[in-house]
Amino acid sequence: MNWVMVNLWVKGAFERRRYMNLVVQRARHPQLRDYIHSAVFGLLPFIQKGMVERAAVIFFNTDGIPVERFVFKLAVNLSYGSKVEEADLEFSLRSFLIKLSVSESLTKVLPRNYRWEITAYFRSLPEASANKDVEQWIPTDTRQWEQPPLLTPIKSMSSEPLCVQLYIEHPSLSEPKPQNGEV
Repeated sequence: MNWVMVNLWVKGAFERRRYMNLVVQRARHPQLRDYIHSAVFGLLPFIQKGMVERAAVIFFNTDGIPVERFVFKLAVNLSYGSKVEEADLEFSLRSFLIKLSVSESLTKVLPRNYRWEITAYFRSLPEASANKDVEQWIPTDTRQWEQPPLLTPIKSMSSEPLCVQLYIEHPSLSEPKPQNGEV
């Protein structure tokens, strides 16, 4: 089951900032920053329970067809409970963010009128009545490509209890093109 939060892509919406002694991109507008924060922290209880298989940031053209996906494949070792060393996890996340920041050359330059959404792919469905965090996520039937996508691996991280793989998906070269010629 896919759950989604949607937003529009606006050039210049992000600026370079320091986080964990690294340069990262941060949303300029407070409402966009709040949206991203609520999406990430809204997924946290489900990630901690091992319910989320993947989270993706998907970019769409004006026809609603995906043109690029940043996919975070997640595995959580639930036997750790709360016995996680924050320093160890921070070290691994830091190296992950370094690799993410240099992956820009692998992405497409997207037109201003494209939109993006944060989508979570759940292993099991969360119950709306059991958790208020479910209310901010809506089920979706995001359009898929007809052919298997081209995958570009970016980074893998394994720091118990969390393992993350990041890769970019692009449409296959044999994927039918949109009628209006947009990429």
